[in-house]
Amino acid sequence: MILFGAVASVGLAVWGRLERRRVSRRAEALFGTGSGGRGRSVARTVRDRLTGLGKEWLCLPVAVLLALWGQSVLPLVAGALAVPLARRRLRAGERRRVAERREEAVRGLCDVLVGELRAGAQPAEALTTAVRAVGRDGSDPELTLVVAAARFGGDVPGALREAARRPGAEGLVGVAACWRVAVDGGAGLAAGLDRLRAAMRAQRDQRESLRAQLAGARSTVVVLALLPVAGLAMGWAMGADPMGVLLHTPAGLGCLVVGGLLEAMGLWWAGRIVRGGGAS
Repeated sequence: MILFGAVASVGLAVWGRLERRRVSRRAEALFGTGSGGRGRSVARTVRDRLTGLGKEWLCLPVAVLLALWGQSVLPLVAGALAVPLARRRLRAGERRRVAERREEAVRGLCDVLVGELRAGAQPAEALTTAVRAVGRDGSDPELTLVVAAARFGGDVPGALREAARRPGAEGLVGVAACWRVAVDGGAGLAAGLDRLRAAMRAQRDQRESLRAQLAGARSTVVVLALLPVAGLAMGWAMGADPMGVLLHTPAGLGCLVVGGLLEAMGLWWAGRIVRGGGAS
């Protein structure tokens, strides 16, 4: 039964990786040619969403090794349950990285926009150039609406606020406010954007400083989480059979369940403390 589970787990992991590559190639074939920048953007979005996914299936080979080591099917069950949890964690991390890249793009848009305005460009022309410089091919649908509004006299602040709804693009709300003040009140747009990008840089520096201060706490959480694994390895190195005790005796099973619950609660609590410190 353990060997069957091992073969099935490895086969499922390999199948998932091959299927992801096949879908990525199909996306390139469907959207990557003959449709211009929009097609390239769709293909890149599909590929980016597929890239990085599938790492959660690495839980299965680890579970297979533990199952073969302990001669029990319980690690396979635990590995199967860990896959959706790992997938959720990976996707949350990917969303956070996308938001950070988008926030950096907003700061770059402000830099280019200020440079174009000070070079003598008109606001609509400067905004179009800045959006294209940040978006590279201008194929982002939200930014395309901003460009269209700037070029044809539409509601530029409204388009900017609409684009700011995406995580990480909240700085566009400030750009929309500066644009509205400059149009309605005649204030200098470049001066307002200068203050806005200074505020965004200060916010980024504060967040990076806080992350550096929390690095020690995160390292402590990782070390504490790995201590049970180190204990099992030390027991095995000393000639004991920790996996056999944990998986094949009532006392060991009880210790495994209680220890696993305490480990999960400790990781959750420590992660909540670190996230709370980062959010503050």
